[in-house]
Order: sequence, then C-alpha cells, then structure tokens
Amino acid sequence: MSLNLEYLGIVNTKAVYRNLTPAELTEKAVIRGEGTLSTTGALVVKTGKYTGRSANDKFIVDTPAVHDDIAWGKVNRPISKEKFDAICSKVVAYLQNREIFVFDGMAGADPKYTKKFRIVNELASQNLFIHQLLRRPSAEELESFQEDFVIIAAPGFKCVPEIDGTKSEAAILVNYEEKIVVICGTQYAGEIKKSVFSVMNYVLPKQGVFPMHCSANIGKDGDSAVFFGLSGTGKTTLSADPNRFLIGDDEHGWADDSVFNFEGGCYAKCINLSPEGEPEIYNAIKFGSLVENVVMDPDTREFDFDDDSLAVNSRVGYPIEYIPNAVLEGRSASVPKTVIFLTADAYGVLPPISKLNRNQAMYYFVSGFTSKVAGTEIGVTEPVPTFSTCFGEPFLPLDPSVYASMLAEKVEKAGANVYLVNTGWNGTGKRMKLSYTRAMVTAALTGEIEKSEFVTDPTFGVQVPTTIEGVPSDLLIPENTWEDKAAYKAACKKLAESFVKNFTKYTHMSAEVVAAGPKAE
Repeated sequence: MSLNLEYLGIVNTKAVYRNLTPAELTEKAVIRGEGTLSTTGALVVKTGKYTGRSANDKFIVDTPAVHDDIAWGKVNRPISKEKFDAICSKVVAYLQNREIFVFDGMAGADPKYTKKFRIVNELASQNLFIHQLLRRPSAEELESFQEDFVIIAAPGFKCVPEIDGTKSEAAILVNYEEKIVVICGTQYAGEIKKSVFSVMNYVLPKQGVFPMHCSANIGKDGDSAVFFGLSGTGKTTLSADPNRFLIGDDEHGWADDSVFNFEGGCYAKCINLSPEGEPEIYNAIKFGSLVENVVMDPDTREFDFDDDSLAVNSRVGYPIEYIPNAVLEGRSASVPKTVIFLTADAYGVLPPISKLNRNQAMYYFVSGFTSKVAGTEIGVTEPVPTFSTCFGEPFLPLDPSVYASMLAEKVEKAGANVYLVNTGWNGTGKRMKLSYTRAMVTAALTGEIEKSEFVTDPTFGVQVPTTIEGVPSDLLIPENTWEDKAAYKAACKKLAESFVKNFTKYTHMSAEVVAAGPKAE
C-alpha cells in the first residue's frame, strides 16, 4: 500500500512502500544489498561505523513550548529550531528519487495510553526492524491510522558539524513540539527504538503513567515483576524466564491498575550467545529477525556469536511472538509485586542480591549505578563504573525528580518488594554466573528469599540473605570472595564515595533518602 508523504516535505520519491510484510521487507533488503540471509533465515546486516547508540549526537529542539519541561544538560542537549529545520529540509531533499519504506506502528499495550508512530525509513532492513519492535496495528486500526509522532531515519545522509551545529556526521534530533524525530548518519537500528522510548518518557508522565526502562514478566499465579537496568545488565536475559511469561524486555509503563509493554518485540545482545545459556533468544534468531554486526561464515551462513570483531554490541531484533512463553494478549498485567534493580558492579563489592527499604529503593533507583558494558556506546571498550539517573538517563527528558516521585508512589501503593541484584563481578575477578543470578531472582519472585537470615552490609546498608538454594553461600557476602580484605575495604570506600559524590546533584531528594545511601567511612 503506497502513501503520499508530501505533507512531510518528501516529494519525487522513486516509490513509497507502506506496511510491507516481514517477508517483503526481507526480500527488498536482500535485493538492495543491505544484508544477507543466515542459515536460520534471519536477515544479517552490518551497521558500519556506528554499532551502538551515539549518545553525544542526540539533541532536543529547544522551543518555548517545551523549554521549561526539559532537564537540560549534558544528556539533553538543546538545538535551535532553525538548525533543526535546516537539517530536516536537507534530509527530505536527500530522500528524493529513492525508495521509501513506511511502517505505521504503536507504542503502549494499554489502549488508554497507546501512542501511534509513523516510521519513515531509507532502508528496508531498518523498516523490518521497527516493524518487529513496535506493536503492529490490525487491519481495522490501519484504516483509521493517524500518527501522534513521525520518525524519519536516513542513515545515508551525513551532517556537516560546522554547518549543521551537530557533533558529528550523525544526529538524533527530537522535536517534541512538532512531534517529529529525525535520525541521520547512523544505521544502528537502536536509535529508532530509543527515540520512541524518549517520546513515551515525555508524554506519559503527563497522564499519570510511570515510564520505565525495564523488562517485565508474569508468573503462573498472575504475579508480575519488573527489572530495571541498563544495556548489558541482564534485563532481556532474566525476563526471558522459562517458568514465567514475558510481558516485554525493555520498555514499560506503570499505570494505576496495570503494567504494560510499550513494544511488540525484543532487542537482545548476541555476544557469546548460546543455546544452553539463553535458549529463548538463540531460537528467536530466524526468518523475520534482523541481526546486526554478528560475524557469519560467508559459505555456511553459520553464526559465530563469540567473535566480536564487528562489534561487542552485536544485536538481534525479533517480534515478541518468537519467545515461546510471551504474553501476547494485551501484553499487560496487574501492578508489580516485585521490583528488581539490575546493576553490573565492576568494583566487585555490591552483594549479588540484597533487599531495599523504601528510602534505599529511592536512593539506588535515582543513582542508577552500573558499569557501562563494552559496545553499548561509541568509545566504550571495557566495563566502566558509571551512574545513569533512574537506570535510563539518556532517554529521560524530564527532571529526574518526576520519575523518582512516580516510582515512590507506585511502589508504595502496590506494596512491592524491591531488590538490588548485582549481575557484575566479585572479588574473584569473575562475573556472576547466570545460573546463580537466575536462582537468586527466582527466590525473590517466589518469596523464598524471605526465609533466609539477613545481615546488614556495613558499607551499603542493604539487607543481604545468607542462604539461597542453588547459590554457594560464600558468594552471597562480597567480602568472602576477596582474599585481600584490605583491598576489599578500599574498593568499598571508593565506590561509596562515588555514590555520595554523585548524589549531591540531586538537591530535590529528602534528607531521609540521602541518609539511606552507602557510608564512605
């Protein structure tokens, strides 16, 4: 079905393809030389220079209508409307005489909060990606489809920083007032997905919905859980639990009576992927999936998931239907009873699991501590300890206090238990085994963890269980994994000082929440 895009300034196109099927998009992509098929039938592409999010290249258009809403700073960088208009004009001119691929999709499974997006792509492969990642309208819904936001993605267009006011040839420009996003210079498909998330993080709080960078699943008894965490901390892996039903792996809303998925698909890391470790994700790489930057034998078309020569941040996008135990009808559930903060501690001193009280939950949520994992951002080649406000700072246009207050309200109203889970390292220098982390998370979800004796961590103040079935007890207490006790205490002090220093910028937080943080002495 074709579409007239003149209202966006896109004219003289070679062809406009609207809402093609995954089979048609895969066929187009192969014919156009965008990618090749693997032995599993998945479409495999290389994204070139940009293999992760380009955080420094994202801008928000500064207009009077939104200026006072935005938490301006190093994350939310302003760009003038004049510069945006100029770049937008160049992009739509660039798209002339080209084939254009359009997908009309939705974000938000709860119909009360659904937002409609029109995605305009230069590449068939990127259109396939977003077709699988967003929620797909029914034929009836398409008949009356009217988008709330437009996203134009033209990776072939390169900005000129000296002229365009950008940091590089790539740019992600969000115009909240005119409800349009322009992405250019980067083929990394995650930029499209996260632009949708940034929009939802702006509009939903105005409707009383808490937007979350988290995965979510539901138990057989209807108990739901959410998992906060940045890329590489295990949201996708831990939520794809064979004993529970997946709601979604990355982006959700917490309303008064539901938790609901924004998306219709998943975007999972592929590095070191195996059928034994993550069978659900491994088996989802098939026809209809888009695989980015995974090394593949040109003759056999077999993947080598351990080869990171193209990117450490290799990825696969696939529809949620590819996960056998996914929640398909409605993709929502009742409000969560378990909230889990995932972190990857490179210092090796945070307990692998601990229980938080209300003030601690607010403190560690706002802090958003983890370690940037290699490949998730340009220039990150090894784990780097960092803080990301509310576990999603790059995607939060509003002041952090807005999201922190919403979490406090929702957790208290639901009577949820909150746990901090460290999927990172300990004193042995090794990362926690996935099987152990799964056992700890399961104990939290079933309530078995409450049967354990708890001790207070002397530095971080959190409650640490001393026994969990299936996990060596020595691993539960971080100090036990360190041979050099002096080095352990020094590492604790260093991390605690980092927390305290970072938290000084949150002047809106109460004295009780500030006091709930780690003790540097």
